Amino acid sequence: MRWLIGICFYFFCSHLFAQGVSVYKINSVIYDGKLIELIGMDNSHGMSVKVTNYAGTLMDICIPDRRGNRESVVLGFDSLENYLKPHPKFGSTIGRYANRIAGASIALNGKEYVLDNNNNGNCIHGGFDGFHRQTFKSDSFYVVKDTAIVRFKYESRHLDGGFPGNLSLAIYYKLTEQNELVIEYEAVTDRATVINLTNHSYFNLSGGRNDVLDHFYRFYADSVTVINTFGLPTGKLMDVANTNYDFKAGSRLRERIVGGAKYDINYQLRKEENTLSLAAVVTDTVSGRRLCAYTTEPGMQFYVPSLDMGRFVGHGGKKYGRYYGFCLEMQHYPDSPHFPHFPTTVLLPGNVYRQITVYKFDVID
Repeated sequence: MRWLIGICFYFFCSHLFAQGVSVYKINSVIYDGKLIELIGMDNSHGMSVKVTNYAGTLMDICIPDRRGNRESVVLGFDSLENYLKPHPKFGSTIGRYANRIAGASIALNGKEYVLDNNNNGNCIHGGFDGFHRQTFKSDSFYVVKDTAIVRFKYESRHLDGGFPGNLSLAIYYKLTEQNELVIEYEAVTDRATVINLTNHSYFNLSGGRNDVLDHFYRFYADSVTVINTFGLPTGKLMDVANTNYDFKAGSRLRERIVGGAKYDINYQLRKEENTLSLAAVVTDTVSGRRLCAYTTEPGMQFYVPSLDMGRFVGHGGKKYGRYYGFCLEMQHYPDSPHFPHFPTTVLLPGNVYRQITVYKFDVID
């Protein structure tokens, strides 16, 4: 009887249900002496999400197409173990500072801090051992009304990657009955620092069957930050009208890519500060899947990697290829610490860093 009670207690505590949503632990592995957990969330409309505390990673989003076929719409792997090997940061949490910082240094309160130099003399994505290589704490998972929630926590020490301050971070992944994946970030510090967090998921609304060049992209942005040959901003903004960066009315990528266009650029979003606003709408007309992306951040890094990902066997045994994913990385502008006219990324003691990103999915006829 004790054995039966124990089994029932474990089942109900590890698989929570309410109003159409559920959250549950799938499995775990030990890596470098730490527990790496895989946690799932489902809703009643056929949408499921998987996350892991390794790098606070969004492992999978699975949604139906217009015919009801459920497929993964982010690039990644089916096993935890593959995330512990080198990969292009599939679904990773990026920090302390997403994107690039010129010269791998910042100045705060008259003091210079030398950061990890891991990108042609600059710092990118928090350095060699940024958040994408750290094990977070699986703090809790639970259900509130029609929303399943997973919370991860991480403590970044003073001078990790060269960044000042002991930083305490919490990330909430939330799946709703409205087919929304909500990512919320909260962080505090004990001394002045800079922070710029994002999620590095690669989306493919075809379910990984095709490349993303024939997706239809529409961005709610009028300008981009001009960059040099190293991908660093010059401090200037450029109107996207009549350029390859113009997606205001919506466009596909194939003709532009064939013509030589490349996409690893930060968009200045058309929105009020700190408001949750629509940033992008991307549609795959073949499957009917549509992604509407919202954010409280002032910028969005649009990244379409040209590298051939054929060496990766992804969800469902699919082999990825060239131009097989696009990133909508909601964030502040790259290299903001060196441009006072950019929205600030400075976080002071006593203040709370907050960010919300929403990826909402539906199907069109």
